[in-house]
Amino acid sequence: MAVRSPVALPVVLPGATEPRLGVEAELRRRGWETAEAPAAADLLVVCGSPSPEEDRRLDTLLRTMSRPAARVDVTRPADAARALDEGFAVLRAGAASRSASPEGHENAVGGEHEAHPGKGSASAGPGHGPHHEHEEPGHPGHDETGGHGHSGHEGHTMSTVAGLPMADRAADRDGLSLDRLNLPLGPVLPDWPAGLILRCALQGDIVQEVRVDRLPGPPDGTSFWNEPWSRAARGEPVERGVAARRRCAAHLDSLGRLLSLAGRSDTAGRLRRLRDDVLAGAPSGHCGEPLRALTERVERSRTLRWGLAGLGRLPAERARRRGVTGPALEADGDAHDRLLSWSREARRAVRDLDDRRPLPTGRLIGPRGTVGGTVPPSQALLDVLPELLTGTELGCARLVVASLDPDLDEPVAVPATEDAHA
Repeated sequence: MAVRSPVALPVVLPGATEPRLGVEAELRRRGWETAEAPAAADLLVVCGSPSPEEDRRLDTLLRTMSRPAARVDVTRPADAARALDEGFAVLRAGAASRSASPEGHENAVGGEHEAHPGKGSASAGPGHGPHHEHEEPGHPGHDETGGHGHSGHEGHTMSTVAGLPMADRAADRDGLSLDRLNLPLGPVLPDWPAGLILRCALQGDIVQEVRVDRLPGPPDGTSFWNEPWSRAARGEPVERGVAARRRCAAHLDSLGRLLSLAGRSDTAGRLRRLRDDVLAGAPSGHCGEPLRALTERVERSRTLRWGLAGLGRLPAERARRRGVTGPALEADGDAHDRLLSWSREARRAVRDLDDRRPLPTGRLIGPRGTVGGTVPPSQALLDVLPELLTGTELGCARLVVASLDPDLDEPVAVPATEDAHA
């Protein structure tokens, strides 16, 4: 009964936007739930092609999940259905073995690495036997959120108990000496930018310091969302409707992340279905009215305004000084203002889905800002994150990140540090 409807934990690697979209659409079609944390999941769905080091860490993450558990890898959207079928079959076999085995879960399929089916375009790599090097959950090299325990080890003085980092003392804003805990957010979090790691220093539930880190990105630095404008910057002919379709879908994707974290999962799901329709080539007449009705309802919501107002305030003047362009600059305000900006831009873009005229080759403005310049638009968003998050409550930090939604598939960089590793 436990695996009749698996609970999936999607893990999105940098450069895997298209596989993620395919997995999300297939999970929604099947009605399978997604987990908020590894402990609540039984199917680890890896979107993208992990490096050997990432593969090892994903196996460690798999071992934190309840048994039976399975892992599948998806590298192409078309492979999502087959990969989920394979994972479901492994879970059912594991459940049957557990119920029949007198020794319990240790001998069950899906117990150690048997849950990790053969690697291909749709599924994960060959089973790693007992000889595979283990790092148990809670080891200083790992943490429950998918980051790494080395984060924030200022001088590596933090003490540990049973492998878990303990709080140190540091002065707060009032000069008092309070406990200070270093906690990484990401990279394995629902509705989180792929590859992003925020290394936070907390006092109580207040973020005192933030350092941006990331998993290694794709070597070519190609962003799925910026693709039409990148082609136009290279001199290739691109239709306005193609760019409008990608812009509309990108904003609906960002809205879905923010609304999901804000407790509006039903509305987020409807916007994501529209996003998939737009990307699939649905005409403007099919998408326009549902999009208008949904986004206007979002814009009128008093509870959303109350929950997001004042978070991550970024006035236009300050944004311009920091090199921010696109919706975050035009919003001229807080997380709720950025939500409104995405909503209105999506409605404008949906009107141009069928426009066959060529895209103007002047200043190219993609979903997150100016494309083809010296600085990727998401670089400015990453650079401004620490100052927006410092002083906020931890519960609000993810909402602020989602309201900016930086795209780490762009060729962005973070400051190099001795403990910044993936």
